[in-house]
Amino acid sequence: MSGPVRALAVGADALLLEVDSAEEVAALHAELLRRRDAGELGGVREVVPAARTVLLDGVREPGALAARIARWEPARLAADEGPPPVTVPVRYDGPDLAEVAGLWGVRPEEVPGIVGGIVFRVAFCGFAPGFGYLTGLPEHLRLPRRATPRTAVPAGSLALAGEYAGVYPRSSPGGWQLIGSTDAVLWDPAREPAALFAPGVRVRFARVAP
Repeated sequence: MSGPVRALAVGADALLLEVDSAEEVAALHAELLRRRDAGELGGVREVVPAARTVLLDGVREPGALAARIARWEPARLAADEGPPPVTVPVRYDGPDLAEVAGLWGVRPEEVPGIVGGIVFRVAFCGFAPGFGYLTGLPEHLRLPRRATPRTAVPAGSLALAGEYAGVYPRSSPGGWQLIGSTDAVLWDPAREPAALFAPGVRVRFARVAP
C-alpha cells in the first residue's frame, strides 16, 4: 500500500475504509477476504469494494478494527495472482474502434492484440447488475469518456473509459468508448453465481470473428 487506510464508522456496525487508488482497493479487498476466511474479522458479513473504498458490514467493534487495519500493509496483487482468468470472446466491431486506435497512435487492427494482451481484474461492481469495473489498462492507454454520452449502448458492448474497461450487461445510456461486442451473458439470475464478473475475478478478452 502506498498510503494509509482511512477509516470512518458508518452507523453502529459498519466501517468505510478509504485508500488512494483502485490497485490499493484490490489489495485491501483481497486481504480482508483472506482474514475473514481465517476467522480474524469476527462477525463481518459483507466486504464491498468500490472505486476508492471498501465497506465492511457486521463489524462488532468498529474503532478497534479500524486501529488494527491501520497497521496492515497488504501487498499489491500481481497480474497473475488468483484463479485462471475468465475468457470473454469479443468481436472488435465497436463504433469507436477507429477513434480509440487514433488516440493510442495505432491502426484499428492492432487494438484487439493490445486489449487481448492485458489481464484485467474486476475492481468492483455497480451501475447495473452484472457490470464490473475492470482495472489493468496501462496509464498510456487510458481514455476520456465521450463528450456526448449515447442514450442507448447495446447490451454486450465492450467499452473503455479512464482507467477502466467494462461490458454493458444490458442496453443503457453510457459515455464510454465502444470498441467491441460479446454474446457472453454478464448477468443471469438463474445462474449461480448470477454475475459473470465479481470483485477480484481476472478477465481476458479473446478476439473472435465478426
